[in-house]
Amino acid sequence: MQFWGKIDPVSGASHHLIHHSADVAATLGALLEIPVLRRRAERAIGGKLAEEQVACLGALAFLHDIGKLAPSFQIKALPPPFPRKPRDHLRCGWKWLLQGDAESTLAGQAPHIVRWDKIEVWFMVLFAHHGRPVKNPGESWAQDAFAPLEGYDWKSEETRFGKALASWFPEIREHEPPPPTPTFTHFFCGLLALADWVGSDRNAFPFVAAFDPDYWGIARDRARRRLSDIGLNRSGRHLGAPASWALVSKDHSTPRPAQKIVAGTSLSENLVILEAETGAGKTEAALWRFAQLYESGAVDSLYFALPTRAAARQLQSRINKTLQTMFSDPPPEAVLAIPGQAVSGEAQGIRLPAFEVKWDDDTGIESRAKRWAAEHATRFLAAQIAVGTVDQAMMAGLQVKHAHLRGSALSRSLLVVDEVHASDAWMTEIQRSVLRDHLALGGHALLMSATLGAVARSAWRATPLPSLQEAEQTPYPAVWTKDDCFPVSSDDSAQKEVAISARKGWSGEDAAAEAISAARRGARVLVIRNTVDRARETLAACVNEAPNLVFELNDTPTLHHSRFAAEDRALLDARVEDVLGKGSIAQAVIVIGTQTLEQSLDIDADILITDLCPMDVLLQRIGRLHRHCRSRPDGFERASALVLCPEGDLGRLTSEPENGLGAYGQNATLSGVYLDVPGLAATLREIEAAPLWRIPQMNRRLVERATHPERLDEIAAQHGWEDYRRRETGKTIAEIMGAQNVILDRREAFPCSFPSDEVIRTRLGESGAIVTFPDDTIGPFGSPVTTLALPAHWSRELTGDEPPEIIAKAPLTFRVEAAGFVYDASGLTRLEED
Repeated sequence: MQFWGKIDPVSGASHHLIHHSADVAATLGALLEIPVLRRRAERAIGGKLAEEQVACLGALAFLHDIGKLAPSFQIKALPPPFPRKPRDHLRCGWKWLLQGDAESTLAGQAPHIVRWDKIEVWFMVLFAHHGRPVKNPGESWAQDAFAPLEGYDWKSEETRFGKALASWFPEIREHEPPPPTPTFTHFFCGLLALADWVGSDRNAFPFVAAFDPDYWGIARDRARRRLSDIGLNRSGRHLGAPASWALVSKDHSTPRPAQKIVAGTSLSENLVILEAETGAGKTEAALWRFAQLYESGAVDSLYFALPTRAAARQLQSRINKTLQTMFSDPPPEAVLAIPGQAVSGEAQGIRLPAFEVKWDDDTGIESRAKRWAAEHATRFLAAQIAVGTVDQAMMAGLQVKHAHLRGSALSRSLLVVDEVHASDAWMTEIQRSVLRDHLALGGHALLMSATLGAVARSAWRATPLPSLQEAEQTPYPAVWTKDDCFPVSSDDSAQKEVAISARKGWSGEDAAAEAISAARRGARVLVIRNTVDRARETLAACVNEAPNLVFELNDTPTLHHSRFAAEDRALLDARVEDVLGKGSIAQAVIVIGTQTLEQSLDIDADILITDLCPMDVLLQRIGRLHRHCRSRPDGFERASALVLCPEGDLGRLTSEPENGLGAYGQNATLSGVYLDVPGLAATLREIEAAPLWRIPQMNRRLVERATHPERLDEIAAQHGWEDYRRRETGKTIAEIMGAQNVILDRREAFPCSFPSDEVIRTRLGESGAIVTFPDDTIGPFGSPVTTLALPAHWSRELTGDEPPEIIAKAPLTFRVEAAGFVYDASGLTRLEED
């Protein structure tokens, strides 16, 4: 038998196990040569990392696949039937530790390693390099794992392995790795997993079947070159000019007040929170902060985390254009970090078998190498620049596969989290955990929001909650660090007056009547409904009464929400900006959608018609009004918002939900979209109390009076909703405790196992199954569609690997397992069971 570590099952070509082990060890060493990662490692150990310690860590990495020595693993290269049951190499690694005595193991090198402090912890880390810890299976498991096999002398191969270890890592005789503290073992595990991903790429490490005693030097050269090719090593990639405002903005000659303060914040501040109104240029502030940190060598990369896929798609394109002028040639490409997508810069990848990707502008090996991080979701956070959903960053803080790799890769980055107010208690607790561990390694983060209340801000900064009175008096806009607050001076030109009112009645016909009335007076009307069903009702009513005023794509009346294929969402986004964007032609139009219209799209409406929703969400929606200076139709010179409310008292929402408001369930738990009925009542009170809002001058007061616990407790008591309020608070506490049960706490000892991550991933919210259509599938707007993400609650028991059965092409009707769906111009609809 040929002793192998990697093998091509088709051709039979193989790579010697010692060579593959050297590839991974060399890559680990090359990663620790990168200054930012070296500093993160030193922060984790609390001191300097000596070269001898790095060599010992390399020796550990060299042993990561030691379980492949097992005959029961090596037989996988034989044609079936196998002489015995094949075994996985990770648990065989645990079995290897029980074979023979230390004096004869690894050609006598084992005693040097056995003496290291807590060596059993190091092996736990080594055997977790495929993404999750692997329990010691015990002596009773696979007792034949190392039993003799004709034609294969594993002990002889182990001796050769040991001699290579002694030759290539002589430091192990006199030195040892850093102490395996929790923080460092977690960091090292992620670095090792990353090294294994890189070192397992045959394109960079060609197979060499016969053992070469001089291979170590070859492996080190290849590892350094590969890290540079794929962008993990920033060597040779520089900013195109000093990190000034002009570097990140070509449209505005001078920065705005908030942008100036962020840029003036000391780079020694690892955490910065920017609170500023919608349209204040928070994205440019983040890019300027990144440029400063990159220029100083404090970070090598950027991850921009957003609450929705739609927001990520929009921002990826925008940031990618900015990178062309920010960096000297060749500039990095912004990776779109959305599972199921393969987008780098403007290039689209096509997934092929065996995890290969073909890029639509493929110019050869070099272009494929620089897009390495874009080709697999596990590697998104290893990109130099990535824009994606916040759940990708959250998975670095959960006990899910590859969490360690994600966390260690993320440590290089400025982590920017946009709209931090938009997450529920469960997600917020996990994000706080990710942030805590990121900052503990010396990482940098920028959190941004237009509507961050004192409760959330205090949680992020780990400070006591101020009283309602104190919270209302807090400056806004403002830039916060861990210990300081920097008020942002008022920009009178940015002030916006909004005439706001509420009315009862929120059926599709109610919303359509108001929208049509405004559009007939020449207005650009934006209608945001809380649910897709109400959006569809509104569209139907508008089409029935005034089809010439309804938003269209390719002459087809349609909506804007999340249940569209990726290709159609891109078309819808562009079309919405065409009719409501800065340079759009003045014409009456009614654009109807859901929460996807709240953020990221650069749209400017004359009037907003919206369902009642929490105050922070309402302010986001109002941010779509009068964003730019341009002429307005008569009667719409001032921005206006009409808030549609349910008939009757809001109290009934505490027992029966409607249109996304209120709670499902009479039992111990509550579920729904916007559960906070006291908060909704507080929002409605502010609307009724002040028919004219000055934005952003009133933002602080509006948010605090609709989110602060003192205010919500007061309203609950006035309405007799104390029990509901207690249940809602209990749900929040339960979510926090539930999050704590699945968080990967890097302050704790390295775990021996992870729980099943199926429920954890589903709970992230945007992890529904991805349906992949046949190549010739045409969507409702006449363009090809390839994939469509099902909502998580429609994805129960689906993996995303199930092929759809196409039942009809117009409208596109298909079945996935037992579930039937229709995909038309109103989006995806699930058919009834019959």
